[in-house]
Parts: sequence; structure tokens; C-alpha cells
Amino acid sequence: MSDIPVTSLPHAIPHPRERMMSWVASVDHKQIGILYMTTAFFFFLCGGVEALLMRAQLAFPEEHFLSPGAYDQIFTMHGTTMVFLFGMPVLIGLANYLVPLMIGARDVAFPRLNAFSYWLLFFGGLMLYFSFFAGGAPNVGWFSYAPLSEKPFSTSPGIDYWALSLLVLGIGSVAAGINLIVTILTLRVKGMTIRRLPLFVWMTLVTSILIVMALPALNVDLVMLLIDRKLGGNFFAMAATGGSAILWQHFFWAFGHPEVYILALPAFGIISEVIPVFSRKAIFGYGYIAASTVAIGILSFAVWAHHMFAVGLGRPWDVAFAAGSMLIAIPTGVKIFNWIATMWGGSIRFTTSMLYAIGFLIFFTIGGLSGVTLAVFPIDWQVHDTYYIVAHLHYVLFGGTAFAVFAGLYYWFPKFTGRMLSERLGKWNFWLTVIGFNTTFMVQHALGILGMPRRAWTYPNLPYWGILNLISSIGAFILGIAILVLIVNIWVSLKHGERASDNPWGAWSLEWATSSPPPPENFEKVPPVRSRRPLWDLVHPDDPDWLHGNA
Repeated sequence: MSDIPVTSLPHAIPHPRERMMSWVASVDHKQIGILYMTTAFFFFLCGGVEALLMRAQLAFPEEHFLSPGAYDQIFTMHGTTMVFLFGMPVLIGLANYLVPLMIGARDVAFPRLNAFSYWLLFFGGLMLYFSFFAGGAPNVGWFSYAPLSEKPFSTSPGIDYWALSLLVLGIGSVAAGINLIVTILTLRVKGMTIRRLPLFVWMTLVTSILIVMALPALNVDLVMLLIDRKLGGNFFAMAATGGSAILWQHFFWAFGHPEVYILALPAFGIISEVIPVFSRKAIFGYGYIAASTVAIGILSFAVWAHHMFAVGLGRPWDVAFAAGSMLIAIPTGVKIFNWIATMWGGSIRFTTSMLYAIGFLIFFTIGGLSGVTLAVFPIDWQVHDTYYIVAHLHYVLFGGTAFAVFAGLYYWFPKFTGRMLSERLGKWNFWLTVIGFNTTFMVQHALGILGMPRRAWTYPNLPYWGILNLISSIGAFILGIAILVLIVNIWVSLKHGERASDNPWGAWSLEWATSSPPPPENFEKVPPVRSRRPLWDLVHPDDPDWLHGNA
């Protein structure tokens, strides 16, 4: 017996180094999806700490907790981290893990390209944060407006690290987008037609197209910035010799507005999976949700200059982009009403996942309505670059994307790990998040209307500014406690959580037809797909979905 290698013994436990290398060298879409999500969550914590430092600085008027330079670096890193190192990666990670399972495939179309995309994220993020130790982090905002990001206005090496890291991240994101498009179009199981795709897959397909079309605009901008800074070019700096700072804004927002929907559409897909399952009803208006997703994708490329109303493009352009910005609210509103109609008359189970989905509906709608007000350019002129914009942005991206991600985490955690998250801790997590989020950002609408500029290091003791900022800072720390509860829930559940069955929620899409967690090959046998709810068909063979218009 002693001559038999340990690795050949039944049920041998791999050496920790072997387990680690199995992840480092993996091309399995499930492991890469988990790597994406855990890396994104790590950077989410980094961005959260940066947010708390900012709110500590702004809790009181004329505070000096942070120096002006340190504050500029921290708010730049916070915005960059949350958009590029949390928002996009966590959603790409979810898609990596779930899309092949949902369409009955064994893996993505290009497994090695998939791994390459993840490692570009990993090293791109490390490069960005290395700037803290290499002369200072970037200090000109997550949008790095020219000419502030140009020499001689800024000689900080952090801007070079910012541009290089985002270029690396952008290349990885485009590669991931191409991979997901090809996977969805070519690897669907027999019977999984385009009209039977789960809505999360639909949203992922449109999002991936947006990534492939929008990220190159940012990459071009970054290359031109690096040429200006390192090779003496003049794309953005000096108008007298042909440079134009407005050119930077056009390129950046040609990426930046589709980016909003790159972050929002997968969140819409998560909500479209969670609400029907916990309402015990098929999604209302599947075709309208899918069609409105395509409409959003197209319109997202036509409204970038509504971020530039204060630039002075001229009245005809202001009117055109105001109209486009209002128009894009229509397909978004279609989804809201479809989700409400799905819940109407349903047998709702108020799990933590469902609570987050309902929170998403409320807070994303608030953010959307404030966005419509900003499409009215005279209003935008009044509140541009104030805390009203900060409040709007966070109601869209945190109240929208983050709430949806948390809903998806509680929903799919059993499939990822084979364990259930604690519903008791989940409820604490949800209500602390709701209280902390609204306490932090609701009052910022008022701060913006009162004229407080965003990105300000400190502020004078003007009427109401101090008390509103203190309330906002208290809310931020409550939100921090909510995230700590989530971390505890994940940690405890991984070790001692209730074991999950293959389909603990009684869901209907294919990822629930395999074990929890799935085997390396995903399925022993893929169930036949004859409708949009294949697992319903298995349980109710005499009550097919096509009788209910769900074919």
C-alpha cells in the first residue's frame, strides 16, 4: 500500500498547491466565472473602503481628515474601481458561469480565451492599484477629463497607470464579449431557439454586443492620451495647435453611455430570472422584454452627448440629445411594468433574493426618473457637477446593478457552492442595505439642489450642508455594516450552511437541471427543450408551456 501514490487512492485529498494550480490553470467556465466574481468582490471591498474614507472626510464642514491630494486620488480610484473592477467583472463572471448552463452547453466557445480574459482583469486591477506605490494614484476622476489629465496640468504617474490598466481591462472585456456572443449563437442545445433563450442570456447577448462596439472608443481615447503624455502628441491639450479637450469627452462618453447599459442590462436579466421564480408565474411579456433590450442597446449609442450639455454644443444638439435621452426611458419603462405585471396576482415568496429584486425595482426607478430630469437640459445646467448627479448615478448603479447582483447571489449561491445562504442573516443584510443606501444617497439630491459641487475635498459651513453631509456619512457606515453581514453570511454558509438540492427554488431553466455545484461536464444528460421553461415541462408533461403562449 505504501508504494501506491497518494493521488491514486480513492477520495484522495489534493495537495493545497495542486488545488491552487487547478484554479490558476483552469479553462472551465465555472471556475473562471467564480474567479471573476471573487476578484470583483475583492475590488468592491476596496472601493467600499475608499467610499468610507471620502464620507469620513465630508462628514463635517472644513474637515481635514484627508489632504486634498489624497482625497482626489481616493475618489478617482473609487469610481474607477466600482465601474471597471466591480460592475463589469462581476456581471461577466455571472455570465461566464451561467450562460453555458442555461443553454445546455459544456463550456464557452473559446475556453482559453476565456481564461486569458480573466487574467487580463486580474493583472489590470493589480496595475491600477500599484499606482499607490509608484508615485501616486490617478487624481483626476474616473473619467480623467482632458486637459486635466494632460501635461503640464498633471504630471502624476498615476494617470499613466490608469490609462494602461484600463486599456488592459478593455481588451479583456472585448475578448469576453466576443466569447459570449459566439457561445450563445453557436452552442445552444437542440430546441433552444432564440425565442426560448432565458432572459438573462438575452441580456448577456445584447450586453456583449455593446461591449464589443463601445469599448474600442475608450481604448482609442486611452491610446491617444498615452501618446499625448508620453510621446508629446497633441490630441487633447492645446487648441492653438489642433488639440481639443472636447474630443476626449466625445470619445469617452461614446463609450460611457453604452457602459451604463453594459452595467444595467445583465442586472435586468437577473431580475427577469428571480421575479418569475419567486412569484410562481411565467414572465409577463417575454417578447416585449427581449425587444426592449434590443431597443435600449441601439439607443444607448445615440445619447452620449447628454453628458455634455454644459459644454455648449449648441441648441440643436442639446434638443436632439435631450429627445433621445427621454426616448430611451420608454423601453426601460416597459421592463418595469412587465416585472410588476409578473408579480401581480402571483404567489410571492419573500426570500432575500426576491426582496433585493423588489428593492431593485423601487430604487432603479428612482434613479431612472432623476435621469429623465437630467435629460431636460436647463435642469442639467443647474445641477451639473453637483451632488444631484452623484445621487442619480448611485441610484442607477448601486440601487440598480448592485441590488440585482445581490439578488442573483442569493438566488444562484446554492448552484455555485451546493450550500444555501442563511435567510435570517440575509434579511438583516437586506434591510441594513436599504437603510444605509437611502440614508447615504437620498439626501444628496437635496445637497445638489442646494449647490454643493461634487468632487470637492471640503466645503464651507453653509445652511444645511453640514447636517445633510453628516446624515449621508452615517448612512455610508450603515451600508458598510450591511456588507460585513453579507461577508459573514457567505463565510458561515460555506462552512456550515444547509446543503442545497439540485433545484432548491423550484426554478425552470436548465442550470437547475444539473447537480449543485455542477460537474466538470455540466450535464450527464440535458433535458429536452420544448419551451421557455424546460424543467416545468419535465414535472408537468401534460401541461406544456406552449398552451400558455410560452413556446
